This record gives sequence, C-alpha cells and structure tokens, in this order.
Amino acid sequence: MKREPDWALWRSFAAVVEHGSLSGAARALSLSQPTVGRHVEALEADLGLNLFDRALSGLKPTEAALRLYEPVARARSSLAEAAILADGAQAQEEAGGSVRITASAVISNYVLPAILADIRRRHPRITLEIVPSDSAENLLMREADIALRMFRPTQLELVTRHLGDIRLVPTAHESYLARRGMPTTIADLWQHDLIGFDRSDAIIVHARGLGFQLTREDFALRSDDQPHLWELMKAGLGIGFTQLNLVERTPGMVAIPIELSIPPLPMWLTTHSQLFTSHRIRAIYDALAEGLVTYLKPASSAPIPR
Repeated sequence: MKREPDWALWRSFAAVVEHGSLSGAARALSLSQPTVGRHVEALEADLGLNLFDRALSGLKPTEAALRLYEPVARARSSLAEAAILADGAQAQEEAGGSVRITASAVISNYVLPAILADIRRRHPRITLEIVPSDSAENLLMREADIALRMFRPTQLELVTRHLGDIRLVPTAHESYLARRGMPTTIADLWQHDLIGFDRSDAIIVHARGLGFQLTREDFALRSDDQPHLWELMKAGLGIGFTQLNLVERTPGMVAIPIELSIPPLPMWLTTHSQLFTSHRIRAIYDALAEGLVTYLKPASSAPIPR
C-alpha cells in the first residue's frame, strides 16, 4: 500500500509549478532550496510518478503534474479558509496575538506610523506586522489580515469600510517655489521641473485629457517608487503630485493652487468577514479606521485656491 504524501510535499509541489524552479518556490515558502527539492523527490517516490522534466531553464511540469495541480490548489485555498475560520472562532481570545496590515508604500511610511503609535499604546499586547506594498495583497489567502485599499474590493467574503477620499494636488517645496516661482496656469505648470513616474503613464494620460501633450521626457526626475518621489519633492527638486492631506501636514510643502481635476483616491479599509469576529482584528481594524478618518480631515479649514 502506498504511503499517503504529507501536505508539506504537496505545498512544495504547487509552489514549484507556480514559480517554475526550486529557488523560486523556496523563496515563496521561506524554505531552503534543498528542502523543496527533497519534497518534490519524496512526492514523486510516494506517487510513483515523474512530476517535472528537468531543464537548464528550470522545472517543467509534466501532464500528470498539471492534472494534479488544480485539486492541490483548491485544497490549499480550503486550508487557508479553515485557518481564517479558526481565527474568527476565537470569540473569547486573550488580548494578545498578531495582526498583519498591508497598505500602500506612501501610507505605510508617512501616515501609519503616527496612527500605529497610538494603537500600540492602546493595545500593547498585540503585535503588528506591516506590509508596505502597492500591489493588492490577497486577504483570502491570509497574506494580510487587514488591508488599506485605494479601490473598492468586490469579494463577497470581505468586510469593507469607505473611510473617505484623498485629493491629489500638484505639490512642491517652498524652497523650489522661491527659486522658480509659483506657476499660475496649467500651461505654466508644465514648464517647471516635473517629478513623475518612470514606467507608468498615468500623469501623461491625464495631462492629454486636459489638452496637453506631455511625454516621458517632460519629467526631469522619474521613479516608480512613490515614497522616493515624495522625498524628491521634499528636497525641492521640482513639482510632483501627491495627497493634499500629506502636504498639509508636512512643513515646507506647498499645494500649488491649480485645479487639474485629478480623480480623488477612495480609501477603503478591508478584512475577511470571518476575521471580523476576532477581538484583536476588530480592535485594530476599528483603531485604524479612527486614525485614518482623522488623517483624511483637512489640516486647516482654508480651501485650496482654484
């Protein structure tokens, strides 16, 4: 009678199929490459099947491996769901534990620290894991417990709360404006040292919608790392585009009074519906919502000139 393979072997097998190599699978699973290799060999021995063709370019799954992968992926998803249910079932859990939070790199670096300082004072026994990321972490696969999104999640399994909208404005440091002057029209704005994206064409597309034919070369400084773009603006290197709330709370930064009709970013706080019954998840979720709603309030009542 054949031995039933351990789940760890199946997990490594699925990771190799997805990443195409032992090294890629090892990184994804936080295991060593030799361990993943032994798992694959053990699974092949238990099943009596050759699962991968070895080549210089990596491991290519056989037809048998591809047939096996789908039910293994479904089982992995079911196990992740079971873990979520187990967490949510801890209705009377102790105040400790950990909560994994993901948010954009800008929010994680420049907005969350002050909010988390207050949360730590209120919930000192809860450990916080922060994942700064501009990609959409998968709450259903437990890559995060709570996510701050700049779009409305649509999965039925998620609990979401719209906290408000973030207005985006052209921005520069006062030292730059003292040197180059304040632009007064949109056409004037494009003549300044612009700070923008390297690969993304979001700003260019919006400018063309306003009737201005910008190109990538019109930006004096380019990067796709948004915290880095913010630091370039703070250093007085040019005019960029960022959150009005952040500008108002940063000494020396100035929101330029030119209306560009940039669509605001909606801010949504999200968690899995089963996790929402967990005391620690709910406590951090509610505290984050409170802090972020305060952040979204204008720092001053004076309107930005149009």
